[in-house]
Amino acid sequence: MKAEAISTSAQLQASLSAALTSDVVLTQPDEMMRFCRDWHGDVASGAIAVLRPRSTAEVAAAVLICRELKLSIVPQGGNTGLVLGGVPDQPASQVVLSLERMNAIRNIDADDFSAVVEAGCILSEVKDAVAEKDMYFPLALGAQGSCRIGGNVSTNAGGINVLRYGMTRELVLGLEVVLPDGSIFNGLSTLRKDNRGVDLKQIFIGAEGTLGIITAVSIKLMPFPDQVATALLGLNSLDDAITLYRRARRDCCDLMSAFEFMPPLAFVLAREAIPDLAMPIAGDYPAYVLMEISGSGLVDIADLMERFLGGVMEDGLVVDGVIAASQAQARNLWLFREGMNEGQAKRGQHMRTDISVPLSRLADFVRDAEQAVSEALPDCTSVSYGHVGDGNVHLNVLPPAGSSPAEIAAKIYEAKTVVNRVLDEYHGSISAEHGIGRLKRADFEERLDPSHRALLSALKQAIDPSMVMNPGCQLNFPGIS
Repeated sequence: MKAEAISTSAQLQASLSAALTSDVVLTQPDEMMRFCRDWHGDVASGAIAVLRPRSTAEVAAAVLICRELKLSIVPQGGNTGLVLGGVPDQPASQVVLSLERMNAIRNIDADDFSAVVEAGCILSEVKDAVAEKDMYFPLALGAQGSCRIGGNVSTNAGGINVLRYGMTRELVLGLEVVLPDGSIFNGLSTLRKDNRGVDLKQIFIGAEGTLGIITAVSIKLMPFPDQVATALLGLNSLDDAITLYRRARRDCCDLMSAFEFMPPLAFVLAREAIPDLAMPIAGDYPAYVLMEISGSGLVDIADLMERFLGGVMEDGLVVDGVIAASQAQARNLWLFREGMNEGQAKRGQHMRTDISVPLSRLADFVRDAEQAVSEALPDCTSVSYGHVGDGNVHLNVLPPAGSSPAEIAAKIYEAKTVVNRVLDEYHGSISAEHGIGRLKRADFEERLDPSHRALLSALKQAIDPSMVMNPGCQLNFPGIS
């Protein structure tokens, strides 16, 4: 690095520390590293500094000094995202603003079925806190022990309960946001119905920090589901899984909270990550479904599950299955779903997708996409799983063991190209729940029609004309300065 660059960086760091106090500002490379790499450790970068404010006022002050110093801001929650939305890509001109210290639960109102929490609250801790008041926040993700509410909202996170409760967007009542000019949008209403014109909070949900920094969220709560029935089912095909889902929606009404499909390889991968896991089903079947129904009050959930499975097994739609007899057994079943992801990670860097197609075409898409990958990359392994009710498929591709970094990169690129080509034929989406970030920006821009781009550019120009907030995430905006 040139002496001039070092001097400039040191001067910028000194200016940040003078304006925000050294307690807020991290500048040592070893202290900053965990904020400057992605969750899986595949990508590492750097930044001028990492800012860790404790309050909305400190966030606003950070925005103002960054504007003055012509630094852009990469907002970051738990840094568990999979599309590089919270990882800096211009180390010489960016700071990371972490919300991890803004972790207060400001209010839980069981009578109002709502809560107000700061953006840095870890999702699992919010769920536990509201559970103590016999309430339930239904957002549920594999990373819920690390991800933070602000990041969940900024990416419009999905998870396993979407089919019953909707995406994060449906769970947000109000937002507090620090805008690119340092002003504060105070929209922390807990009203369920508020039809006073344009719902401004919606423009920040899913924006991945490109329009402002979410500092607090008003969320919807539900009665705690004290009855939960979980079942793992073996089926003859993914087509049967789709048929089973449609029947479950009819027979179980709106009480079905999760419906996940997995291939046989899921169990191999899960036990590679968690060797102590025991197979709950003796047979080996072409497709598996992990299904959950839940409720509270007078509904007999256990009886509903037993009657439903009795009917579908009698009709031959389900070949084999097991119902968890306890919470521990239910947790063990879910460990297969979570463990398969850990197993894929243990095999090394691979292609991850987060795509959606119409439910009616999901099985056909998986078949066609896996066949296309097999023909183009016969030495790679496809792993398809996901949320049936959402049409959401995670079709991942694992390069062969022993591949060099260059070979892995080439195979990942080719696999992505192949899968996206099939996805376009099915008129699907390249992002179902993870967002766009920096990883999917090129693919997103390639498929963006002119009117859509014009609207996004106009919105960015109106709110953040100086490109302070997370530039390079989602879209490049040439001509905006």
